[in-house]
Amino acid sequence: MNAAIGIVILLVMVFGGFAITGGALGPVMEAIPHEMLIIGGASVGALVAGNSLHELKAIGASFGKIFKGPKHSKQDHIDAIALTSRLMKLMRSEGPVALEAHIENPQESPIFAEFPGLLANAPLIALIRDTLTLLVVSSGTLETHAVEEVMDNAMKTHFHEVREPQHALQSLADALPALGIVAAVLGVVKTMGSIDQPPSILGAMIGSALVGTFMGVLLAYGIVGPLASRLKQVLDQDEQIFHAVKQVIIASLNGYPQPLVIESARSGLGHAVRPGLSELLDNVRGR
Repeated sequence: MNAAIGIVILLVMVFGGFAITGGALGPVMEAIPHEMLIIGGASVGALVAGNSLHELKAIGASFGKIFKGPKHSKQDHIDAIALTSRLMKLMRSEGPVALEAHIENPQESPIFAEFPGLLANAPLIALIRDTLTLLVVSSGTLETHAVEEVMDNAMKTHFHEVREPQHALQSLADALPALGIVAAVLGVVKTMGSIDQPPSILGAMIGSALVGTFMGVLLAYGIVGPLASRLKQVLDQDEQIFHAVKQVIIASLNGYPQPLVIESARSGLGHAVRPGLSELLDNVRGR
């Protein structure tokens, strides 16, 4: 929502300020469609040329993340820590084999069933299942640092994939000023072909060409660049739940008492989604 509000404020202040200071919006508005055809078309072409179909779909889906905000709520983080803590407690008390039925079919697991919101998060459930499967098949004999390394590698791969749209948008923002110059140069070429026209007509043509540079810079630094930055913020926050799950598993394997396990996961969360320690402990114990 803030992204949409910010864009509205940007457009109102830029074009409103121009009009208030005596600028004529008519010529600008008349030139924008033609300049945007060049700049927008070149932008789309660059995105298509530089990305696969899968990545293009991800870029389109990323706008939903930008305008909706982070995917995981405070309750999701509480649930993720509680779920992982329950599973690790079960492994400590009954052994790795006790986890097998739960991780083979989470949809039918009574433990996973307590957290229906998390079951829809396929990457997070996959991280939990794959890690615990390693512990089951190895009968709990794996070194903790080896498990942590495997989890780090899986998370790194996942984060790299989900960040591709943000990198693409940032690259587009970096390219837009140059694409605006391309549109402006073409406008100047068109103007030079009409050099025999009176100054009033030439002035209008040159002004129209300069709108291309204006739009390229405005789109880069006023819209696409900030949207790429917002997407990065959203992805950063959405990654925290994965780190919390990892911390619960690693701290449990290190033999820490449950309050310390919970705190090690909680302390790594941002303030926007970090529950109080007492609240989190009560939630875990109450299930």
